Parts: sequence; C-alpha cells; structure tokens
Amino acid sequence: MAREFGLNFAMLRSVLLQCFVMSLMFGCSKQDVVPPEFNGQRAFSYLVGQVEFGPRVPGTEASEACRSYLVRHFQSLSFEVDSQSFSFYDPYSRSDVPLVNVIARFHGTDDAARSIVLMAHYDSRPRTDYAFDSTLRDQPIDGANDGASGVAVLMELGNLMAERPPRCNLDLVLVDGEDWGRLGDDEYYLLGSRHFAASGIRDRYRFGIVVDMVGDANQEIFREEFSQKFVTELNDFVWSTARQLNLSTFQDTTRHAMMDDHLSLNVGGVPAVLIVDFDYPYWHTEYDRPDRCSAESLENVGRLLAQIVYTSSWPKLK
Repeated sequence: MAREFGLNFAMLRSVLLQCFVMSLMFGCSKQDVVPPEFNGQRAFSYLVGQVEFGPRVPGTEASEACRSYLVRHFQSLSFEVDSQSFSFYDPYSRSDVPLVNVIARFHGTDDAARSIVLMAHYDSRPRTDYAFDSTLRDQPIDGANDGASGVAVLMELGNLMAERPPRCNLDLVLVDGEDWGRLGDDEYYLLGSRHFAASGIRDRYRFGIVVDMVGDANQEIFREEFSQKFVTELNDFVWSTARQLNLSTFQDTTRHAMMDDHLSLNVGGVPAVLIVDFDYPYWHTEYDRPDRCSAESLENVGRLLAQIVYTSSWPKLK
C-alpha cells in the first residue's frame, strides 16, 4: 500500500505520527459516518411553515400552534420529545407569561457517549424596534430569519438522523423567550436557554452549538467573538469544518460579540459556540420575512452541522 500511494517508509512514519497527533487533538477513535444529503429546500419549507402561524410571541396561540408543529415533526421521526414549561413575570405587562422549551432527544448508535446539544430559538420578537414604518414599532415581527431559520435547520437535521443514525446522542433544544426584552433590558432576554441551563446540564453534554439568524439570502457568517475567545478549540473546529466543505459564506475572521443562547450554555457548564449571521439589514424590522431568506443559506449551515454530528473527530475541550 505504501508504494501504491507513493510513500516511502520515512513518509509513512511521518503520516502515522500526524494521525497520532490529530487523534490526541480531536479524540478520533472511530470511523466517521457519512451524513445524508441536507435538503435546503425542505428546510426552507419548515421556515415558511413556522412563519405561517404568525408571530410566535410567547404565550400566544401562534406560539402554541408552532410548538405543536415542532413536537409532531420530531415525534414522527421517533425522537423522544420532552418539554420544559415555566413562567416569567413580565415587568412590562405586570403579568406572568408562560414559556415552553421543546427538547427532541436522539439516541445514536453509541448510546454510552455523552450527548451534544444543538439549540435554536423558536419565538419571534414581540415588537419591531427598527421598523421602516414607524407605526409598526409596537407590532410583533414574523421572525423568518430571527428565530425560524435556526429551527428549520434543526428540523431538517432531524430528518437526516432518522434516515441514517449518527454514533453520538443529540439533544435538539428549541427554546422560548430568547427575544423578549426591550432594548437595554438584557436580563429579559435568553429566558428559555437560561431556564434550560439552570436545570443541571454541566456533565450532560460534550459541547453545544447555537444557530441563530442563519437564513439571510446574502449570507456572511463570521466567527462570533465570545465563542472565539472562550471556546477557541470548538470554534476553530467549526470553521475548519466549514473550510473542509468549501462553504464560502463562512468568513474566517471575528466580527460581532453577541448576547445569545450560547452564553447561557457556557454559564451552565457546557462549552458552546454561536453560528450567526448578524449582518442582516432586516433584523427587528417588518421585513424579516421568508422572501429575505434562502434555501441555499439554510443548506450551508445544515451541511456544516451534519458534518459535525456525523464525525467522531471532535476536539477535546477543557
């Protein structure tokens, strides 16, 4: 074999040494599983399906209907579906607001392994902060990109896992109340992920990845600054995987420091990074609609997550 590939003994020894070093870095012990093809068009249909319920503001009928839609989807794929119901005292309305996280658990073929958590928020913003039409500022937004896009990617990823199970266990966590607070009221954001993290997740997961605002038709995804600073090994792994897949919309430099659900996971003891395209001109406007998103953008992120899920070469994190 060495001769067939044009290797002499010294070269072969060098290659084996490199493999050994890589195994120490990334913990590779088993052959990877080839992921099924990620269907961006089907993922886009899930984005549209969520938006058709109307704004998924916590405590509304649209939120409940969308949540039932998500539960049915994962149950149809034989996921174990659980929920976390809790209430939040809203200082704006001075009333309790019900919130519900949806947790879809998949048991991989290596059931003894610690799980990975992938997270997105399914709620949409209850107000249009940067409305082009100022009369709409108190109206909720459709949230096609800001909310529905990340959920759509995880829904399609569920199809892949049902078709060809990966080795690892996965929890796909769809959180509520991520986008509740008014501008400047930071303590009233990330409500669902904070509740999830407080449930005792420190030793439950190997690592986590949060996806948010990934559907922009003009996609440009930069490294998020907190992810790069505090979970460098995992973030490097994500971007090296994007490079391996030739995903040109992933820009290998940092740009934004984001308050998002990955912060809750890290506080809860799970190293987690954020994949987000924050250069979206329709953020928190009335134009955050499906026609500003694309199946191709969802497919880029879905292919990346699938590659990560189906590999066994994850980084060893501190």
